[in-house]
Amino acid sequence: MEEVLLISRFMTRTLILLSLCFMWVPPGVVCRTGNASASSSSSSSSSLKPKVINIGSLFTLNSVIGRAARPALQAAIDDVNADPTILNGVELKLVLHDTNCSSFVGTVEALQLMESEVAVAIGPQSSGIAHVISHVVNELHVPLLSFGATDPTLSSLQYPYFLRTTHSDYFQMYAVADLVDLFGWREVIAIFVDDDYGRSGISVLGDALAKKRAKISYKAAFSHGDPKSKINDLLVEVNLMESRVYVVHVNPDTGLNIFAVANALNMMSGNYVWIATDWLPTYLDSMEAADPDTMNLLQGVVALRRYTPDTNLKKSFMSRWKNLKYNGSASPAGFNSFALYAYDSVWLAAHALEVFLNEGGNFSFSKDPTLHVANGSMLHLESLHVFNGGQQLLSTLLRMNFTGLSGQIQFDPDKHLVHPAYDVLNVGGTGMRRIGYWSNYSHLSIVPPESLYTKPPNLSTGSQHLYSVIWPGETTAKPRGWVFPNNGQPLRIAVPNRVGYKEFASKDKGPQGVRGYCIDVFEAAISLLPYAVPRTYMLYGDGKRNPNYNELVSQVAQNKYDAAVGDISIVTNRTKIVDFTQPYMESGLVVVAPVKEAKSNPWAFLKPFTKEMWFVTAAFFLFVGAVVWILEHRINHEFRGPPSQQLITIFWLVFLTHLCPLLNRWLLFI
Repeated sequence: MEEVLLISRFMTRTLILLSLCFMWVPPGVVCRTGNASASSSSSSSSSLKPKVINIGSLFTLNSVIGRAARPALQAAIDDVNADPTILNGVELKLVLHDTNCSSFVGTVEALQLMESEVAVAIGPQSSGIAHVISHVVNELHVPLLSFGATDPTLSSLQYPYFLRTTHSDYFQMYAVADLVDLFGWREVIAIFVDDDYGRSGISVLGDALAKKRAKISYKAAFSHGDPKSKINDLLVEVNLMESRVYVVHVNPDTGLNIFAVANALNMMSGNYVWIATDWLPTYLDSMEAADPDTMNLLQGVVALRRYTPDTNLKKSFMSRWKNLKYNGSASPAGFNSFALYAYDSVWLAAHALEVFLNEGGNFSFSKDPTLHVANGSMLHLESLHVFNGGQQLLSTLLRMNFTGLSGQIQFDPDKHLVHPAYDVLNVGGTGMRRIGYWSNYSHLSIVPPESLYTKPPNLSTGSQHLYSVIWPGETTAKPRGWVFPNNGQPLRIAVPNRVGYKEFASKDKGPQGVRGYCIDVFEAAISLLPYAVPRTYMLYGDGKRNPNYNELVSQVAQNKYDAAVGDISIVTNRTKIVDFTQPYMESGLVVVAPVKEAKSNPWAFLKPFTKEMWFVTAAFFLFVGAVVWILEHRINHEFRGPPSQQLITIFWLVFLTHLCPLLNRWLLFI
């Protein structure tokens, strides 16, 4: 008990001393026990926040898109660094690498870029290079913001770190399909560059046209570096085909060669339809001034351009455009829409990095355990590091929502920018005029897309409108869109070669080889068509006996003949395999007689009677007379008497009952 009391007393004294120590505070010191942990966390967070964050960029500097994107990227970096309301003193630094329009060079440049430990990579503009570089950023967990790679297949789950800051060609191809459907064309010819960008876009176009009950009748592909002679051979082959509606999906740097060759081949005249994707407005917008020679090549072309609202923010940037300086150059390249998307890509990265850092994101890099350095290797793969906060930053990018130069920057669940829309343009004179808009919300319209977002979507056929189009050949009349191919075969028309009723259809020595009433009706119908129909008449049958009409119809169904003209009856079993025109006459029981009056012959009614028929008729008369005599001989006294009298009576009765009606008809005939 004493030991317990001593311990308790000791503990009491100790607690008193400790309480006195805590109660004593040195002069000038303020205690904030409630915020101690917050203060510690804040100091720790600020100490971990980097002073400089590298933003990588990968694209072809010497290109139509690259010459506009480069000053836009640098201007965006300068604007972010000059804005005190974002990133709170953290400086963005642009690390620029040139892919030189090569997948191999792009891969090497991407690896060199990753050595700089960038948080975000911007670019590339080429879809083919984007496919390769996406594998690099996937491995190192670095988000890739592309302002120019529009290949629809890049949005797949295979490339989780690829994020497109422009609109996918998926939407553009559906806009093209709506244009084709609006004008009622059913076949198009696709002319495209043979790479990932061209092939994937045309593949989507085929799917979009199929939903409109149309199709791509021929795919004309060429390589990026093909000379004009090879393009000439390609267009000559295309010009021999039936369709006259061409969809051109190429690169802006070389696409103009298509129209230069087409103009030389007289394919920019009437009855031709040319639809260009956004590459053409990109090229024309980048020109310092309209070139008359270039514009003359493009008269009547319909093109699509990515739509960006005319906001004050956009107008302010465009007013600064000519005053931007980069690397001592007093005037950067011509402006195009890709400059807006490149500028917004930097601001998207800046907004996401600010949220990432405020949420305590881990801005650090670590070695990739899958990258091993081989003995004697000069690749230095050990310098490539994985961004530890890449997954968190990617999630932050996907939930960003702000208004940029190009419009609303927000992503849907499929990682597409919301509200995809396009201007529909018509090249004429010395420039381009807008004839309408296309949006994924309401499709073709003459009203700006943003004014329709507050209304219910209207996709009905009657709501699809565009202003009038001036087509190639300076005509406002809608081109038919097809012709009979120069390398095609004329229609094979089968004509029954009958023995009788040759007035309907028969063989003739004239240039057509056939004649008759059915042929005249068919030729009259052909003459009403607004275009020529090459045709060849082919006799079916030997002319010695009537052909089998069921076999004739079957051969039309089997495509041996394209059609048949003649006195072919419409019966049930035939309608199951071929289509018939509406009957142009009803026969019934009629007499076919020549229109020209001929000399009457009173004995014409006797012509059908043959010798055998006369013998049968005489025998029939005798038989009838004998039957009458047998029945009347016993009860009728007129049939009695001498045999000569009985014979006269019998013949007279037969004459009255059979020959008199025939004689009356003969008298009426003459």
